[in-house]
Amino acid sequence: MARLTAISGLGRKAAAVFLLEIEGRRLLLDLGDGLETGERPDLSRAGAIDAVLLSHGHVDHVGGLDRLDEIGNPPVFASAETLARLPDGFRPADARVLCERGQTDVLGLTVTTGRAGHAPGGIWMRFETERGGFLYTGDFSTEGPLLACDPFPKTATVLADASYGDRDAALADQIGLLAREARDGAVLPCPSNGRGPEMVAALSALGLKVRACRVVAEETERLTGTTPPLADAETARPDQIIVASGSNAENGLPAALCARDGFRFIFSSHVPRTSPAHAMIGEARARWMGWNVHPRLCDMIALSQDTQAERILPAFVDLAAAPRLVAALGDRLVRESEVDV
Repeated sequence: MARLTAISGLGRKAAAVFLLEIEGRRLLLDLGDGLETGERPDLSRAGAIDAVLLSHGHVDHVGGLDRLDEIGNPPVFASAETLARLPDGFRPADARVLCERGQTDVLGLTVTTGRAGHAPGGIWMRFETERGGFLYTGDFSTEGPLLACDPFPKTATVLADASYGDRDAALADQIGLLAREARDGAVLPCPSNGRGPEMVAALSALGLKVRACRVVAEETERLTGTTPPLADAETARPDQIIVASGSNAENGLPAALCARDGFRFIFSSHVPRTSPAHAMIGEARARWMGWNVHPRLCDMIALSQDTQAERILPAFVDLAAAPRLVAALGDRLVRESEVDV
């Protein structure tokens, strides 16, 4: 019998670290780091791991790769795009490719994967089990204009990203609101290898002149074949719309522009309490506006219907703050951190 243990990632927005014990193998699904400064998940429960499988390359899913020696230095499997974009210092010595769409042999196990729509190279993973299959969605989004989310397969147990599980706002409406707010100039921070190119493309399609830091400009060129005008710390002006890597102004161009007068900031990522963004919003020096990169309530309902899931474990969400999600999932909802799958 396969068994899932959530080492981190259930009950709140936190590092993704999930142990799947299946057919004599011990797999870690993601190996993330905490989003609050100094927060690192406790890996003592993981033990020796046979392989790490990554859903995508954001820090809360890969930021613990510098700790592979604590779990036996296993091989790391991920899509070619994710492996290519891992930050310096987090590139494993033994890296192996998971296909983005199809099936891959992982230590003798067949893993079925599909695109998850959240980040370039991001994937969901399905494993065959005696109880009808297990699906880990990773972070997913069905609304992205540039990144596709492949249909989820029928599966009895689903560990699902539910970050926005109680929200209803559509991305198209959010884009219109943010465009009106930013039209006279704003810095729009985003994570690297994330929503930056979609922000550039969507706002440009509305007739706005959008600039980007070098990181986002290169990402946009890879995804769309076009390169937006560049912005940098020396030439940036407060009346420009600037999409820049550094989701909470903790680094990159947003951090540099924080030190200059006149720039308006609009954040759209999860805001850790220890981040510069949290302080800026609290002091009314910036605002937060939604840009969906995770599933809404309607997406979670569709997931449960499409997969015909009997059990759903909502990840990265505080269920006490998501009453509509709890009601919608009903008796499918699993709250335990250890469950047979």
